[in-house]
Parts: sequence; C-alpha cells; structure tokens
Amino acid sequence: MPAPIEVHYWPTPNGKKITIALEEIGLPYTVHLVNIGAGDQFKPEFLAIAPNNRMPAIVDPEGPDGAPIAIFESGAILQYLARKTGTFCGPTERDRIAVDQWLMWQMGGVGPMAGQAHHFLHYAPAMDPPHELPYAKDRYRREVGRLYGVLDRQLAKTRYAAGDFLSIADFAIWPWATGWERQEQTLDDKPHFKRWLEELAARPAFVKGAAVGADVASNAANDRKAQEILFKR
Repeated sequence: MPAPIEVHYWPTPNGKKITIALEEIGLPYTVHLVNIGAGDQFKPEFLAIAPNNRMPAIVDPEGPDGAPIAIFESGAILQYLARKTGTFCGPTERDRIAVDQWLMWQMGGVGPMAGQAHHFLHYAPAMDPPHELPYAKDRYRREVGRLYGVLDRQLAKTRYAAGDFLSIADFAIWPWATGWERQEQTLDDKPHFKRWLEELAARPAFVKGAAVGADVASNAANDRKAQEILFKR
C-alpha cells in the first residue's frame, strides 16, 4: 500500500478535481483543510508548498525516485497523478495530446471564466457596497455559454472530453461544469453536455470525491470577513 498523499484542500471546483482523481485512481490520501475564507492560504506552512497562495496542493511522500514532492496548481497535480500511475491520460500518444488540450482548455478557459461569472453574478452584488455590473455579468455569462457549447460539440463525437476514454480532462472540467445553473446557463441546447454531466455524476468516485469537505463549505456571499480575505487581499 503506497503512503497516503496529503491533499491541501477546500471544497471548491479546483479542490474537487483532485479528490475525484484520487478516488478514481484509487490512491490513498489524507485531507488537510485550507479554509480560504479564514485566510489559511496565507499561512507560512501552506505557502511553503503553494507559493501562489491558492489551493489545492499536494505532498506525495513517495514522489520521483522515492523522495517527497510538493505540487501546486490543480492541472499540474492531475498530470502528475496520471504520470505517476499511468492512468487516465489516454492509451496512445495522440490520446495524451488530446487530454492535454482539453485539460488546458479547462485551466485557461472554463475555470477562469466560470470563476468570474460566479464573482460578478453572486459575490459582487452581495458585497458592501454592492457592485452591480451588467457588462461584467453579461460578458462572463456569455463566455461560459460559449465554452459549454464547444464542449457539447466535442461530446457529440466522443463519450468523454478527450475521446472515448475517461481522463484527467474530465476530472478537471466536471466540478466547474456542475455549476451551470449558478453560472446562469441552460442545458436545453446542449444535450451531449447534459448526458456527460449525468454520466459522471453517477460514478461512485465522482460522488465520493465531490463530497469531501461538504460539511465545512461556506458561502462567501454572506460572509463579510471572507469577502475581505478572498477579494481584497
């Protein structure tokens, strides 16, 4: 049995990517909660492994050559776990290229755009004073819709994001995509996207990985202190 991987985590879409991956891969792990609303991401011990003060991060006691390694950035963590185990990265080199493409698509597109949609649709209007910015709301709502349209067209051709095989690209996209209602999107014109969401939601590893930390999740829209830490520091 390999030594458990330490996961520094809070129940956000980026955090859930990693717990879902570890559940699917079957690697043991322990969770170290990083309460981002309380400022835990700025503590020196966390910055020592995640200098960008963002979670998730992992520490693998059995890294390359058997030596411990700390890794930050969710996409890099997913790639590391796939390489470490030789799983969920595609069976051929062409498949691996496709996985990398869709993983980078999530990292550079869906994550940032959906994150901004969440901010301007929900958090900014709840701040003191409220920030109601119609242009920002429309901008990010439209861009998220465009991206989900791209994915829907891909899923018309393939079962999963990068092909007919489950991969780390799916682990990365799904936790963000499940927030489609909060992002003020519709599935009416995205049947393949809807099918993919539902199929992954039925996988036990996705259910278990996504549920980690559900009992400590908080809503920054109602927490002034968290807003100061998350949005003004």
